[in-house]
Amino acid sequence: MSRGALGERFRRDRFFQLGVGLVGLVVAAAILAPWIAPFDPVAGDLRGAYLLGPGGRYLLGTDSQGRDVLSRVLFGARLSLSVGLISQSVSVTLGVLLGLVAGYYGKWVDALVMRLADITLAFPTLLLLIAVAAAVKPSLFVVFLVIGVVGWAGMARLVRGQVLVLKRAEFVLAAQALGALDRRVLLRHPLPNVRTQVIIAATLGIAGAIMAEAALSFVGLGAQPPTPSWGAMVADGRDLLRVAPWVSFAPGIAIGLAVLGFNLVGDGLREAYDPRLRNER
Repeated sequence: MSRGALGERFRRDRFFQLGVGLVGLVVAAAILAPWIAPFDPVAGDLRGAYLLGPGGRYLLGTDSQGRDVLSRVLFGARLSLSVGLISQSVSVTLGVLLGLVAGYYGKWVDALVMRLADITLAFPTLLLLIAVAAAVKPSLFVVFLVIGVVGWAGMARLVRGQVLVLKRAEFVLAAQALGALDRRVLLRHPLPNVRTQVIIAATLGIAGAIMAEAALSFVGLGAQPPTPSWGAMVADGRDLLRVAPWVSFAPGIAIGLAVLGFNLVGDGLREAYDPRLRNER
């Protein structure tokens, strides 16, 4: 599919445009948070502005410690976006590397990698995240690493399946016949041909990583107070839903919009690059 045709499809895909807009909103909030946040997201109001409703000086209200909810939501976007990008970088690196090796060499290498992937995928993701995060001291570095490591298996299976097909292609067999090193063959042929699928999977994976971070923070194993985190903010307001629902609703809506945006972008990319889905539209 040419770039012109791809661009035309994107211009006609309203859901993709909505996804790009939502992702752009999250990115803008993360980048501009220090300049557009009206208050310090960590320090409470010394004048006793506790659990004030939305409006006036506090557009989204305040929490039980007198902190401005809007400011914390804006700074929370930085954490969520960082978790999504960094954890997916870890997942993509591990998954692509192991998937390439498993698909290309096959035999016991393939069996070993796929059995490790099966074991990882056999456990419920959230429970596995909680178990690993609980085994070490909670920190942002641990959150980034744990989410990234847990997510490698799906990426490895995707890449391995593509490589199993590509390694029988004539251009790969020709490179092998000419005596090219395995590393050169992998980097020059299978890897570029799985790049599109990897980008699509990583985009969808960012949404999952944001949800995973929110879940870990909700149970106290993610970002530690007073760091602004959407999941921790939802947890802070769970006992106040009757008297101050805005404390949980604001970060909850932010999580939903961010996840929706990345999912719509990922779906748009998949439909644009998959010939079968293009023909159905």
